[in-house]
Formats: sequence, structure tokens, C-alpha cells
Amino acid sequence: MMFSTKAEYGVRVMAHLAREGDVADPAPIPLGAIADAEGLPLAYLEHLVQRLRRAELVESRRGAHGGYSLARPAGEISMADVVEALEGEIAPIECISADADGALVCAREGESPCPTKLLWTRVQGSIVRTLSDMTLADLVRPFSKESKEKLTV
Repeated sequence: MMFSTKAEYGVRVMAHLAREGDVADPAPIPLGAIADAEGLPLAYLEHLVQRLRRAELVESRRGAHGGYSLARPAGEISMADVVEALEGEIAPIECISADADGALVCAREGESPCPTKLLWTRVQGSIVRTLSDMTLADLVRPFSKESKEKLTV
């Protein structure tokens, strides 16, 4: 499964805000400064931060000293929050989706069970679990022995 540039660039924007923002007094960071620092297209980032703002992951301030800041501490923002805000529902294959109760269903299932549903639901579960277990703070904290061990798991 490949995530789109929405997820890649959006996570980079969020990591930049977490890394550069002052936790005690989060002065907004202009989007142009983030685009320049990360080497990303400003017009595309404007679209992405709107999604992040609607998901209440970032806050914006207008004016000469305006920009964006995290809406809550980096340790409280999971990667699942970010990726779902940008990509929508996480599904490894088109035919798997969640019903109203959250149970995964296969669009191709008829009277007989789909032979691949078990595989794709496990893949989806693993992806969501990994994204849910990792916070934005995990991405920006310096690599320690403990965090290097997490990379190998």
C-alpha cells in the first residue's frame, strides 16, 4: 500500500510545527517558511493545512505575525489522526471498508465469504495500529536507543 503525497507532505508539515514550535508559547509559523525549509510546494501545502485545520490538528492565525501552530501537544496527536485527516479512511484495498458499526466489510462478498478478507483486514488493522501507536512527539524526539529499537520492531 502506498500513501499519497498528501500524507507524506502533511506529516512533514506537522513534524516541522512540532519541532520548531515553542510548547510554552507556540508562535505561529508562516506556511511559506515551512515550504521553504521542507522543500515543498506552497500551493499544495495551503490545501493540506486546511484539511489539518478542519480536523482540529492545527490552528491558524492571520496577519503579519500569522501562520500555523499545533492545536494540541505533539504527544497527543497520533499519526492515525494526521493520516486520516489527509487521506480519509485507511484501507489497503478498495473492496474493504468499515460499516456504520466500524466492522470491516468486503464489497465483493456475496453469499459466500471473501477468501482474501482475512488478509486485508489484518493488513488494515496493522497499519491503523501502527499509526495509532505513534505520536507526532515520537517523530520529532531525538533518536535514542529506545526509539532506534522501535524502528526495528
